Amino acid sequence: MNHIYYVECDAAHASNFSFDIPQGHSCWLLVITKTPAQFWVDGELKEYPAHSAVVYRAHQKIYYKACAEKYVNNWIRFASDEAFITKTSLPFGVPFSLDDPDYCHKLFELLVIEHNFNRDYKNSSINHLLQMMFNKLLESYFHDGFTPQYYHLLKLRSAIQNNPGDQWTVPKMADFLGISPGYLQTIYKKAFGISCIEDVINSRIRLAKEYLFHGSQSVAEIAFQCGYHNVEHFCRQFKRITGYTPRTYQIHDDFAAAPVISS
Repeated sequence: MNHIYYVECDAAHASNFSFDIPQGHSCWLLVITKTPAQFWVDGELKEYPAHSAVVYRAHQKIYYKACAEKYVNNWIRFASDEAFITKTSLPFGVPFSLDDPDYCHKLFELLVIEHNFNRDYKNSSINHLLQMMFNKLLESYFHDGFTPQYYHLLKLRSAIQNNPGDQWTVPKMADFLGISPGYLQTIYKKAFGISCIEDVINSRIRLAKEYLFHGSQSVAEIAFQCGYHNVEHFCRQFKRITGYTPRTYQIHDDFAAAPVISS
């Protein structure tokens, strides 16, 4: 069971902000920064970048402060006896970088909503949201290979996967990040293990499969909705990725759960 005492998103403070509780709270505290900050770690103040997370257990010394013109964070103070928290592999009192801060921010927004409204499944929802949060923290903590552009790459990839029908080109994607097309292709493949163009294609084919199986549009209409102006080109790519023509896929019920396979 989890119990939230307080949770807040986008808490903003002036440049002289500091938070000092030598004996710590009597419960858990999770802080995620949105600006750079200084934390007391190993007996000294150390500066950490924006999008850092830190978990404090009960009765652990807490001290952090602003180190820029303003300080902004998300934070939650809560009690828990859940194993995914009490037996976590995360460090206590030591900040680490998040690999998907936007995702974690959305979880915080949902936690604020669930905490402030007494809905029928409030406790269950809070439990699941906290478990998702700690899963994301674990993914970040054990994630190697951050690059300075990683957060921007995540936003680009989310934009591609949410809008695969847009006219994505390498130059357009590079402009999205303000870098050269060649550099984009290098860091994108390194970050995600797939080229940016193949990611666009796979996202389009996933969307096409959904339309083919559950929609009533023609193959040509689906091709256009998925960003293709040439039906033959769409059919070739669909068969290369799935092994089937769009029409064959459309009329066979057992293809609904077939995964997209990259070649």
